[in-house]
Amino acid sequence: MGRRGDDTHQRLVRHLAASSRRWAPSASVLVANLAHRLVDGTDWEYSEFSLYDLGQAVAHMTIQAQSLGLFARQFRAFDRDALAAEFGVPAHWEVTTMSAFGRVPAGTASAARQAPAPVRERRTVGELLWTGR
Repeated sequence: MGRRGDDTHQRLVRHLAASSRRWAPSASVLVANLAHRLVDGTDWEYSEFSLYDLGQAVAHMTIQAQSLGLFARQFRAFDRDALAAEFGVPAHWEVTTMSAFGRVPAGTASAARQAPAPVRERRTVGELLWTGR
């Protein structure tokens, strides 16, 4: 976890992809979200729920941020391997995502406002549901 302006924040920013580099450096706080994937020193899965547990933890951080009047955004646009090397993350842990927290919604910085909005189409309900048939 790095606060804007501190060394850890700068080290996290170094590994952002171009798409997140447009807005994430202005976040008040950046958090690298890690999952405990393997039992140390083995190839055994630590928990079949580790990614689910991480998702729940990040979701709760997001809700807590909102209750404090902050905005949160989880993202994956960064070099996971380089970030793990930078911070010496043990091999049995996986850098999975990052979260940005701040007082202004992520992506509303002046540079991000100049970027064209992506064109998106909504899928039909039938395309989203799986009925097993």
